[in-house]
Amino acid sequence: MKIRQVEGRDYYAISPLIDEWWGGRHMSDMLPKLFFDHFTRTSFVAEREGEIIGFLIGFLSQTHSNEAYIHFAGVHPDYRKDSIGKKLYNEFFIEARKNGRTIVRCVTSPVNKVSVAYHTKMGFQIEKGDKTLNGLSINTNYDGQNQDRVLFVKKLA
Repeated sequence: MKIRQVEGRDYYAISPLIDEWWGGRHMSDMLPKLFFDHFTRTSFVAEREGEIIGFLIGFLSQTHSNEAYIHFAGVHPDYRKDSIGKKLYNEFFIEARKNGRTIVRCVTSPVNKVSVAYHTKMGFQIEKGDKTLNGLSINTNYDGQNQDRVLFVKKLA
């Protein structure tokens, strides 16, 4: 497996895979091409034999000079037990540290139990929200009306 920085042309390969990898949930609109053009230093692709099997799109905060943000990450369903996500996240953590970032943030939907469990396992803490749903602290309307989110934060060592 090879991990490399994302390139603009990767959008055309990854975009059609997103909804498929998310079990038919319409998610591709959350990842427009601009991320592939403007965040190439902090975004990564995992390939095996020329096939994209994972990706992570992240960036350095322009507002908070000590923070970085993971916007979107995904791994092909057939490879989810191969630590590809962990390798992509670690690559992002290395890049964040190189740029003086000590905090990484990310967000997920409360219905995405796999994502919540994964981020917790990766050492992210759930930030206190304004509501609790099924024992999970959430931020109501975070991404718009009825778009509640779980906010995560991780302090880099």
